[in-house]
Amino acid sequence: MIECELCGVSAPSDELPLTWVMTLERGLITHYCDRCARDNVRNIEGRLDRTYW
Repeated sequence: MIECELCGVSAPSDELPLTWVMTLERGLITHYCDRCARDNVRNIEGRLDRTYW
């Protein structure tokens, strides 16, 4: 099971919904459910390196 970093909702790791967001932060992979990703998209984008822009 994979859990959302913010709200803790879980999804099966073999059937992770396409609407979930996966990020790599300081070498750690984190997952955000679609609701939390939508609510925090500006915060997530603000942490991206300039090379992604």
